[in-house]
Amino acid sequence: MSEELTFEQLLEEQESKKIILHTGEVVEGTVFDVKPEEIILDLGCKSDGILSKYEYTNDNSVDLTQAVKPGDKLEVKVLKVDDREGQVIVSYKRVQQEKANQRIEEAFNNQEVLKAKVSAILKGGITVEVDGTRIFIPASLVSDSYEKDLSKYLGQEIEFVVVEYNPHKRRCIGDRKQLLSAKKEEMQKALLEKIKVGDIVDGVVKNVTDFGAFVDLGGADGLLHISEMSWGRVENPKKNFRIGDKLKVLVKDINGTKIALSLKFDDENPWKDANDKFAIGKIVTGKVARMTDFGAFVEIENGVDALLHVSQISKDRVEKPSDVLKVGDEVTAKIVDFNEADHKISLSVKALTAPDSEENEDEVPVDIEAVANEEQ
Repeated sequence: MSEELTFEQLLEEQESKKIILHTGEVVEGTVFDVKPEEIILDLGCKSDGILSKYEYTNDNSVDLTQAVKPGDKLEVKVLKVDDREGQVIVSYKRVQQEKANQRIEEAFNNQEVLKAKVSAILKGGITVEVDGTRIFIPASLVSDSYEKDLSKYLGQEIEFVVVEYNPHKRRCIGDRKQLLSAKKEEMQKALLEKIKVGDIVDGVVKNVTDFGAFVDLGGADGLLHISEMSWGRVENPKKNFRIGDKLKVLVKDINGTKIALSLKFDDENPWKDANDKFAIGKIVTGKVARMTDFGAFVEIENGVDALLHVSQISKDRVEKPSDVLKVGDEVTAKIVDFNEADHKISLSVKALTAPDSEENEDEVPVDIEAVANEEQ
């Protein structure tokens, strides 16, 4: 049986077992005291580990006494082995930074999709933070379409990939646009496999131009051309549609990824049964929809305009249609010509006022084809 060790011998043995730290080494310490501006750690060596608030976090608003408690384990990096007071200066945030850098480098090499909240809106883009590392996403890579105001993204969690990483220059660039574009391509492919010409689908107006409106069909955009917006005449699409309007549209044509849409549904076609409704000799009443130098176009039914030529406005000579008519005036006239194939109708007021015999002798039939070409 060995002899019992003296107190001095036990103390010396315990001290000899304590580790020796080196600058730059990463070790685990146990918190045994927390002050407002520093954390004191047991590092398993002769000296205490001192972790200042600055080396714990970049966020000056953090209350250390609330962030950690005695007994917590922290992985820290040794900055100075022994200061003048016999203490070891350590850093927690640098360990986290190195881990974050390693994480981001791996994500960059593997093109992994990361997710983080937008922490700031800058002049040329936005920034996100991954474990304390700031990643800049230029405005051109934030969305797959131009966005003038990026403020809506502040605080929003977004997905992105790292497309440029240089830790030495502290340069880290993210890209959200390619993810949106890839997702849009997948949705577009799925939509094109599902829809066909003749389908009626739901859509939302995405943009309105002078020539039509682009409608989001939930995976692809379709063009609703001005000529397909109504059976009647549409002067300005921007007066008829607004961004965000919900529509039920007819798929008129599909050419590759281009989708042509229409709001001219067959069951609403005003030219149905046109032979009966617009037979030559019928008397109709409508309102002047627009004026030209050669006559006035009168809407005799929703979506159906008929030409009242200047020569047919009155039995008296009329130099200019605007001398006797204006847009909105109500006109009653006789249908004197009807071309079903081209959807063209000619009217005459003079035919109502002149006797049949006089009408037959003096009236010169209007060439609808020539007038239509003149209008164009």
